[in-house]
Amino acid sequence: MKQPFPFSAIVGQQNMKRAMILTAIDPSIGGVLVFGDRGTGKSTAVRALAALLPPILAVKGCPVNAATLADCPDWAGITNGDTHEIPTPVVDLPLGASEDRVTGALDIEKALTNGEKAFQPGLLAKANRGYLYIDEANLLEDHIVDLLLDVAQSGQNVVEREGLSIRHAARFVLVGSGNPEEGELRPQLLDRFGLSVDVASPTNIDERIEVIKRRDAYENDYTAFMVRWHAEDAMLRDQIVAARLALKRLNTPEQSLRDVAELCIALGSDGLRGELTLLKAARAYAAFRDDTALTRGHIRDVAALALRHRMRRDPLDDAGSGVRVDRIVAETLGA
Repeated sequence: MKQPFPFSAIVGQQNMKRAMILTAIDPSIGGVLVFGDRGTGKSTAVRALAALLPPILAVKGCPVNAATLADCPDWAGITNGDTHEIPTPVVDLPLGASEDRVTGALDIEKALTNGEKAFQPGLLAKANRGYLYIDEANLLEDHIVDLLLDVAQSGQNVVEREGLSIRHAARFVLVGSGNPEEGELRPQLLDRFGLSVDVASPTNIDERIEVIKRRDAYENDYTAFMVRWHAEDAMLRDQIVAARLALKRLNTPEQSLRDVAELCIALGSDGLRGELTLLKAARAYAAFRDDTALTRGHIRDVAALALRHRMRRDPLDDAGSGVRVDRIVAETLGA
């Protein structure tokens, strides 16, 4: 079975790759929304990220990938706390999935007959401590959107049927993709994504040729191609692991906090989620670059990722939100 296309081998799309790396360093950033035309590598990047990430330690047989026996839900019936390494979970949430498929299903008959909490875990259980990927997120049904919002807010999935209640941890990074021509995302769900990226097909002829070459090599000279890019992915994985450790030691000057707040005020960002996300993203970027302190340069480099989808629309401004963010960043923090 072929492994996913290597993350390092993706041509261009630097903002998309940067956003995904930042959420791998600090999952509390809140995930990534990638909007763009079909065939721009959105789903390829998500699957490549899954293969890139380091494994996690989980209790054997635990349906929610718990790190310790104490974290395993009682309904799972796990009594042995032995752990093993598993790949970082990346779970697809397909369009049209039923609520039971997403949250899990409670066997009412067995519960009433035998007094057992018989529960079939859903996609949210499988995604715990990993990634939940939603392709065409803008086409999700409203009741599934509401459900995701509740779980993303609480970090817990609660299933209640006929007076019975089941709950388990459901902490995951949301990664959504979509085509803007097929409709917009509900504002409530849009706000749950920490970072947002617009992607487009490359217009540079040499870049397009390189895309073709690499994809052709992946399909027709698979072994040699994977050997070539395995080392690149391994180096990137080591950088992510090192950045996670460096994040705890990173110095955040008072001036950086002031810069973040002033920038969000200048952009008209609603609430404080923009400031918090921008600060986390900038810190993760500084750690990834192996810098010891947060600077204006780090904030400038990730501002559009963290804030472009939080700006109020200006009907008199024809520029895209990313361009507007860059302009206001230059005015507020300097070029």
